[in-house]
This record gives sequence, C-alpha cells and structure tokens, in this order.
Amino acid sequence: MSNQKFTDMVMPQLAESLVSATIAKWLKQPGDKVEQYEPICEVITDKVNAEIPSTVDGIMGEWVAEEGQTVAVGEVICRIAAAGAAGAPAEERPQVEPRTTPAPVQAEASEDQSMRGRYSPAVQSLAAEHGVNLSAVQGTGMGGRITRKDVLTYIENGGAAAETGRAEEAPAKREVHSPFEGLPHANPAVRPEQYIPVPPASSRQSGLHMTESPRIPAVELEDQNGRAETMIDVTPIRNAIATNMRQSVSEIPHAWTMIEVDVTNLVLLRNKLKDEFKRREGYNLTYLAFLLKAVVNAIKDYPIMNSVWAVNKIIVKRDINISLAVGTEDSVMTPVIQRADQKNIAGLAREIEELATKTRQGKLKLEDMQGGTFTVNNTGSFGSILSYPIINYPQAAILTFESIVKRPVVINDMIAVRSMANICLSLDHRILDGVICGRFLQRVKENVEGYTLDTKVY
Repeated sequence: MSNQKFTDMVMPQLAESLVSATIAKWLKQPGDKVEQYEPICEVITDKVNAEIPSTVDGIMGEWVAEEGQTVAVGEVICRIAAAGAAGAPAEERPQVEPRTTPAPVQAEASEDQSMRGRYSPAVQSLAAEHGVNLSAVQGTGMGGRITRKDVLTYIENGGAAAETGRAEEAPAKREVHSPFEGLPHANPAVRPEQYIPVPPASSRQSGLHMTESPRIPAVELEDQNGRAETMIDVTPIRNAIATNMRQSVSEIPHAWTMIEVDVTNLVLLRNKLKDEFKRREGYNLTYLAFLLKAVVNAIKDYPIMNSVWAVNKIIVKRDINISLAVGTEDSVMTPVIQRADQKNIAGLAREIEELATKTRQGKLKLEDMQGGTFTVNNTGSFGSILSYPIINYPQAAILTFESIVKRPVVINDMIAVRSMANICLSLDHRILDGVICGRFLQRVKENVEGYTLDTKVY
C-alpha cells in the first residue's frame, strides 16, 4: 500500500468570480473504481450545481472534504490511486471489482436507478457525437448512472445488447414526497363535510413549472414535552440562497411600484397562435415570451434599467441578458437568456422552454447562470396577483408578471370584462427613481397592450 501513487483532486476554478464551492454529494465512495472524466462529486456554488469529473483512471482513495463542507478553489477534496500504479492495480482490489460481487448482490444493486437520468458532460458529448440515445444505454455506474465506458460498449455492440434489455432496465418512477407532507394545515373550525370541492382553475402555461423530482431535505422529528416538531436540514443551495438574499436586502435600498395592464388582446393573440405553434415547434408559446419581448424593448428605450451599482459609478450593461427566476419546491434558480434583445418572440419561447427543462432536470451549467442584467419572475404561473420581489443582486431591478384574471373595468364610461394583469417592479433606489421607473413601466404597458391579432412571432 505504501507504494501506491495517489493523485490529489482539487477544487477547480468553476468560474472567474467564484473562490469556493460546497461539496453537495459524493458520487464515488472510497474503494470505488473511477474512470477518467467520470463525475466523482456534486458541488454547489452561489450560482448553480456542478459536477467535478476525475482527471485520471483509478481507485477512489480518501475523502479530504466531507459533504456539506465549503472548500476554497485549489484545495484538495480527495485522493485517487491512479490505475496501474505500483501496489494498486484495479484488478487486485476485489472490493471494487464488479465480477467478484456475488450474483444476488449484483441483482440487488441493479435495482437502484436513482442516478439513471443524470448524465455527465463527457457522456452527453460522446452520445451526441455518435448519435446515441442515452435512454437505451445500460448504466453500470452508481445508481444506474451511465458512464463513458457504457456508451462506448453500446456503440461497439451496435446497440443490440442495450435494445434487448431495454424493457427490463426501465427504472420505476420514484415517488417523491414533500418534507411538509403530513403537517396539519386544515382549518379546524370547518368540518370536512362543510368543504365544497372547487375545480382547479385553468393556469397559464408559462413554461416554468415546479420540478417533478425535487431534492427533499432531511427531516427529523423530535419530541419536545410530548409535542413533535419538524426539523429540516439547511441544504447547501438553500444556504447559498439565504446568503444572496441577505446581501441583496442589506446592501440594496429596495423600493417597488406596480402597474395594471390590459392583456385581452394578448390572450386572443396567443389563443390564435398556440396550437399551430405547438405543432410546428414542439413546445409551448407562452405569455412569458410576449412579456419578455415587451420588457426588452422597453429596456432599449431606458438603458439605465440594465445597470449595476459600482460604488463610485453606475455601469450600464451593453447586452440585455434576461434572468428568469425559476422556482422549484426547494430552491430558486435564475438561468439567463443571453442577448434577449436579438431574439424574436418565438426565439424567446424556445429559450424559456430549454432553460425550464434544464432546471427541472438539474442540468443547468455555470454558463447558463452567468451574465444576467435584468430579472423577470413569472409569479402569475402559480396564481399570485401581487408581489414584492427581492432584487437579484447586483442587478438594478426585478419585474414580476402576475396572474391574468378577468375583471370588470371602465372603458369610455362603460363597464367591460377584460383580461387584466399586474406588473410589479422592485428597484435599487441608489440607481433608479420613481420617475424613470414609472416611465419604464408605462412603456412595458404600451408594448404589452400593443399586441394585436396581426403581431408576428417570427
């Protein structure tokens, strides 16, 4: 063992502005076989989750950093015994060689498919290069994860072996429960027979939805004098959110304002186009795409909205990169539409769909989260009609698009039923004042209300 050659794995520089990251989960245990480019752990930064791949083939040695520990860039996180090193050939380590595992254990391990849908960048690149459908590849990694070796084997075998066993390898859908499930929430003053079932309201298909399989934090019940309390661990990503929100509200003097918008014509326009658009493009034409176009055009008229505070100067950003606040059950992510001012409505709808899909599947990369200059939050997708959003630090403003509801309004001294929505804006009062923000919101209102049945999305 003393002759083993270990390679130190260090925390990489994930982005220019990042100086540390938190170990979220180890994907390889000490003694596990590791292939080059195979992810060994997941890390969390203040921007996004990422995976750290191994730089060598070998055997996982000791962990230097534990799960939940924050590690500075350049510090050692683990050690890997390089394959072929003296005294440490992978073939002589029966505890990590799959062939030495008894058959019953192999069958039992194959049932764990929790990582089946998680693909490393190396695997995705290799699959794209050879046109491989990863759903047909059998994964031999931890939790059924697909490795580069699995893809190469699939390619060499012409896909025949994978196709034969595809039906048997399909993982069962995991049942996910909220950590708050089972907590009392009913009104004790109302008896069950007094409840009147209400059919679910038709929600706007925004393209940003709750994730299907969120990461559920650990829950521990403690008995305090006969009363059970729920303890929920603070995950690294929740801690990062707390840090960013605290920084935003402590450093930025928030102010906010709201405007009411008549979106009746927008509703008619979308209803006219959505079915044909879905058949043609394969994804939804959302209200959010129209709103983003209206916001981007308003920012062009008022560039100061696209700025940041830099102590002794205000920096107005040249590119208009729109951050989308995407909420899941346990976190909020802000993926970015780069150069949104250069995209038409259809292009914005495509970006929304792609970023929402990546967020739901946990596949956001660092580049997906960087460079945002103005944030839009579609709070109306879950029924909100009025919000006071916290600014996405260090940007100057954040805008929320609330739920579309039909209300009686007065038009030319007559009452009419119109589809109405509120648009709320939080602003950095060091940079922006009421006059400029009022004019900006008025321009957004004009742009949204200016949509007609003749408006083109391409």
